[in-house]
Amino acid sequence: MPNRLLLIWDFLHNMGLRYVAFRFLFEIKRRSGLLRRSFPTQVKQVSYIDLASWRALDVPFLGSSKAALNFTPAADPALEAEIAKLKAGDFKFFSSTYYPLGKQYDWLTHPVTGYRYSQEEHWTSIPDLDPVRGDIKYIWEPSRFSHLLKIIRHDYHTATDHGEWVLASIMDWIAQNPVNQGPNWRCSQEISLRSFNWLFALHYYREHPALTPVRFEQIMHVLYWQVEHVYQNIHFSRIAVRNNHAITETLLLFVAGLQFPFFPHAKRWKTRGKAWLEQEIGYQIYSDGTYLQHAMNYHRVVIQLLSWGIVLGELHHNPLSPQVYERAKASLHFLTTCLDEQTGQLPNYGSNDGALFFPFSTSDYRDYRPQLNALSGILGQGMRYDSPSCREEAFWYGIAAGELTTSHTDVVSSSKASQFLEGGYFTWRDNQSFTFIRCASYRDRPAQADNLHVDIWVAGQNIMQDAGTYLYNSDAALLQYFWGTKGHNTASLGGHDQMFKGGRFIWFFWSKATAVTTEETDDYWFFKGTIACYRHLGKSIMHTRSVKKFKHKLVWEIQDSISHSLDLPMLQYWHPASSWGDKIRFLATDEAGQILAPDIQEGWYSPYYGYKEPAPLVVFQTAGKMITTQISIV
Repeated sequence: MPNRLLLIWDFLHNMGLRYVAFRFLFEIKRRSGLLRRSFPTQVKQVSYIDLASWRALDVPFLGSSKAALNFTPAADPALEAEIAKLKAGDFKFFSSTYYPLGKQYDWLTHPVTGYRYSQEEHWTSIPDLDPVRGDIKYIWEPSRFSHLLKIIRHDYHTATDHGEWVLASIMDWIAQNPVNQGPNWRCSQEISLRSFNWLFALHYYREHPALTPVRFEQIMHVLYWQVEHVYQNIHFSRIAVRNNHAITETLLLFVAGLQFPFFPHAKRWKTRGKAWLEQEIGYQIYSDGTYLQHAMNYHRVVIQLLSWGIVLGELHHNPLSPQVYERAKASLHFLTTCLDEQTGQLPNYGSNDGALFFPFSTSDYRDYRPQLNALSGILGQGMRYDSPSCREEAFWYGIAAGELTTSHTDVVSSSKASQFLEGGYFTWRDNQSFTFIRCASYRDRPAQADNLHVDIWVAGQNIMQDAGTYLYNSDAALLQYFWGTKGHNTASLGGHDQMFKGGRFIWFFWSKATAVTTEETDDYWFFKGTIACYRHLGKSIMHTRSVKKFKHKLVWEIQDSISHSLDLPMLQYWHPASSWGDKIRFLATDEAGQILAPDIQEGWYSPYYGYKEPAPLVVFQTAGKMITTQISIV
């Protein structure tokens, strides 16, 4: 265990005095009850606008109203099957696993642990990490109401009508989740997502007879308090969290100000929300298009939020700043560069919590093409992917089919090397394979100890993969595996993580890239990177990895060396895809040229949040300081 004072100093250095001071004062306010006073529970219902007047308002909104939608409906058996399960009470969590919630789900019972939260407990008293209650994300997932978009899509494609079912479910949630009470008021981002999805449903069923004046008034009442809650707590996400939460919440303030001009404080929400949103985009998306959360899925979250913000800003003649457009285009370039064109998947890299806030397509959750297609169309760059499932999302943002002409400016060439130095990503692509290398100097909070990780793809298959994330609230061994160095294709000193693990989302002694060189010849690509790491074990420990990929054959040569003076072995971890076990050949040697025998262990692979499956873990170990491994596909 490192010296406590050293940990405090490192934490201050990494997170900054502003963050530490805010968290300290926030905890004082929370524990003293001062914070609670800012979020009242006994709120008088006020009629801000009547239903007839709202229907008469000329407030533009995406492409969700039935009159604005003009793309050709197409029946989708997979969507129909999912809607049938949903109506029967089987809810699909994190785009992967069904749990039987029942037709009368109370919105408060955890589907795994069975724990039922109180609807009378103030949100400031509810922990989001409790092993007895279970991972609170299982409570939040249904209350995001992302499933409403699936129902709306089903209604549009099949000319059916679930308006009564949708509006009744919103009313049921309102009845069981009083303002500022219960777990579903615990997170401002969750509140924001619920507001977005309710707003979409309100517009789609705008003229529906099930939207009665009484229901409308109650929904408006809760929407007002949801937005006001986000506004009152916005600095927690802007200072203490500062990731996709802040973008989601500042976007809600901007959108709410545009959509609800009749609400008190709407002008304030709109003006400040827009300024804060632009500030967050400029800070969180690096100039090379990479993202500060070091996670592909969270970057997609931002892609969808950018789509909402850009479209609505333009519809209301209140566009976001030029920098937002620049960062959106740079994000498209980065993510497209890392995309497998056959499957639409990206490396399962970084934290992956199952987030897909706006499911406008029945494409698999791991397929990023619908979201990239939509933003590309919104930015006027044309369609990138032509299948119906990849095109539909753009239509729901109001992009007409005729506008999505094929104009893929970032089509990946058959042989190409790319690098994103600010974010620390290096890629090689040829006709047969894709290689993804991470070598970062963290300036923003890392989520996983995964520096110098290598992902390898062959023929559309991720044959050397990242283990994933699994759960944010799990036992210590699983957390260490998925979040630690062992869960990645990199090397370790003595089985330790590259950084020292602190609390839930905290790492100490962030690893730093100190040198990177690349080379390309007619025969191969070459990368060499060095990181400073393991500072919790000793001083001046460096891990250097070189990777050579031959252009005309499926062969990679990876050499790892760790400079240190400790009596610890060196280990090299590889996570091959189970289905490729008999096609991958390893040949590893130590610094003396002696062949190292592989230790085949049982590891884990988590392609979706909350789901894991057994997977092979290949480990090479030496008492020396160097391992050279050749990976070849036969």
